[in-house]
Amino acid sequence: MNISKRKFCIIGCGRLGVCLSVFLSKQGFEAASFCSKSHDSAKHAAAMAGKGIVYEDAIAGALSCDLVFITTPDTQIESVCENIAKGGGFKSDSLVFHLSGALSSCILKTAQKAGAATGSIHPLQAFAPYEKGQKSPFSGINISLEGDDRAVTLGREIVDALGASSFTIPTRAKTMYHASAVVASNYLVTLEHFALSLLKEAGLGEDVAYTILEPLIQGTLNNIKARGSIDALTGPVARGDDKIIACHLEDIDQKMPQFSQLYRLLGKHTLEIAALRGDLDSGANEKLARLFKAKF
Repeated sequence: MNISKRKFCIIGCGRLGVCLSVFLSKQGFEAASFCSKSHDSAKHAAAMAGKGIVYEDAIAGALSCDLVFITTPDTQIESVCENIAKGGGFKSDSLVFHLSGALSSCILKTAQKAGAATGSIHPLQAFAPYEKGQKSPFSGINISLEGDDRAVTLGREIVDALGASSFTIPTRAKTMYHASAVVASNYLVTLEHFALSLLKEAGLGEDVAYTILEPLIQGTLNNIKARGSIDALTGPVARGDDKIIACHLEDIDQKMPQFSQLYRLLGKHTLEIAALRGDLDSGANEKLARLFKAKF
């Protein structure tokens, strides 16, 4: 059966579940059933998709479809799958996906035992609440696929229909993959919060701080893309300028000690990157290493 003609079920109607249902429907997939802990959330998802029956029972909802997406919070995925499997909600030709970044398809083993193909689909994107008329948040993004061969093959068709690009990862690598995404996105927010806090301490208001740093942030990202993370490194650590780093630390230790350890830790790992380039002399390396040594 053509994947794009399959009826699908959304179990867990949060931001991602709603967006997935809306934009799959726009591509010819049939929204057939919605289930959620909150009945109102399921009704909202069906209304946004423009079609579909709201089920109180996830077993009945899954049984009505060929394609099942479990879009609940990570901690609930395995138990939801187990309950559906125990109730006979998966058919031998069912295709079951969860959308967790951190968890592998192994948590869908009860669906697999029932004969379903199982996999995980994880969009590398942060999702805002869906608003009518909005541009697809899937367009142009990257989405990881992992699972058994049939699920990955059909998963590619789903990703293509959403206008995204797919890549596959081994099941054993799912946790490390997700850790990378957390560092690239969540910890980037933490890092920029640190930078903005320092700029505000320098006397620049919150209303202009990001505007001032934005071209530098974007330029750095462009350099990483063009040259790689090692060759993109610039600044006082890359130059071996221990006197400038010492001034930074003196000011931060006195005025914003809550960031002292973070600056030193980031500096330590930045020094490791600088050393990989091979153009930092041993004397500068040693001086910087002493400065970055944990103080508190």
